Amino acid sequence: MRNISLNFKKVWKSAFVFAAFSFLILSGAQAQDLVEGKTLFKDKCASCHNLATNSTGPALTPKMNELDEAYLIPWIKNNLALTASGNKQAIEASKFSPTEMKAFPTLTDDQIKSIIAYAKVGEPKKEVAAGEAAVDEGASALSIVGIIAIIILSIIVLIVLGRAVKMLERLILQKQGIEIVEEESVSLTVGVGRLFKNKKFVFFTVLCLVVVLGSFGWMGMWETGVHTGYKPTQPIKFSHELHAGINQIDCQYCHTGPFKSKNATIPSLNVCMNCHKNVQAVQEDGSVSPEIQKIYNAIGYDPATQTYDKTKEKPIEWVRVHNLPDFAYFNHSQHVVVGEAAIRKEKGLKPTDPVCFACHGPVNTMEELEQHSPLTMKWCINCHKDADISDKKDDAFYTNVIKAHEKIKKGEKITPALLGGLECGKCHY
Repeated sequence: MRNISLNFKKVWKSAFVFAAFSFLILSGAQAQDLVEGKTLFKDKCASCHNLATNSTGPALTPKMNELDEAYLIPWIKNNLALTASGNKQAIEASKFSPTEMKAFPTLTDDQIKSIIAYAKVGEPKKEVAAGEAAVDEGASALSIVGIIAIIILSIIVLIVLGRAVKMLERLILQKQGIEIVEEESVSLTVGVGRLFKNKKFVFFTVLCLVVVLGSFGWMGMWETGVHTGYKPTQPIKFSHELHAGINQIDCQYCHTGPFKSKNATIPSLNVCMNCHKNVQAVQEDGSVSPEIQKIYNAIGYDPATQTYDKTKEKPIEWVRVHNLPDFAYFNHSQHVVVGEAAIRKEKGLKPTDPVCFACHGPVNTMEELEQHSPLTMKWCINCHKDADISDKKDDAFYTNVIKAHEKIKKGEKITPALLGGLECGKCHY
């Protein structure tokens, strides 16, 4: 019996060290799912849903905590099919908004679970000062706390099991009539010293440290250069919510570049003066609004005499919000004009929404403009994988591609010019 007990003790200790390590790794994967869930939420859901408040769709955090995964997964994949099947929950949910929710059949069950996990937790918003990059601490902080908690729990479990094994040994020995010699009590220092001489304990401790430090490093590298949520303080408090939302000014009125060039362009103050020469938001004391006065000061305009003084002109130093690396080429017109239909379909935009919302988010609800999408290589590639351009058969570019393929089949000469090699943007960024 004593041999059985000793073998039992050895097996249990080894088994629980292995189980604790496995549980730790799985928990790390779970934490990483929150990062994936956040990315998918920003990419697929944020154009219609907020976490805490109702938008085009309902607030997701309370809904995700209220509903079961067994219902949510088929609903997100194809809500129309679920509603047509007669599911009562789906029928009630479809009444929330007259706008039909887009189906996401390409999402896997695990990806949807990641979105649900992120939406349940959510993250607090915080303002970011000018010049500072937003630091995403939501998922990372939760991951580290979870890992530390698991390590502490694993140590407690091992200690409790060790004591339980000793107790069972004492009971077995007592039944066999063997005299039990009580262990001498030792000081805390001696006890800790013995503990660190235990090879299994030292191995488990070192393993935990490696996992924790590796997690810190991995999450730090994963978020490097990602500025989702970056919201700098601008020199003039321009409200997109007021202009694009309440007053419903079209994006193209101010930003004329995206629909005909590579760059989005920042509107000149002359565009602002088209309205604000008359719209002055006069305050109770009769003075012009301080923010509009900043425009007047920058352009050298005197509202009293309605004259301009060019000697007083000075540029407004706007703080750039969206910024791609110099080696990344992005053409706005190629996306918002040529690829508009495919992008709208992929992102599930409403007919009344500007195509700009696909990347920049619901700008018409932003009091201060912030970076809505991560703008990472993975984010761009995922969109390029999912966007459906099968309806572009009559497009000039794809027509040239088909012509080129026909020439290749016939063995005729093919030049780069036939495939757009004379476009300025091919060489001049």
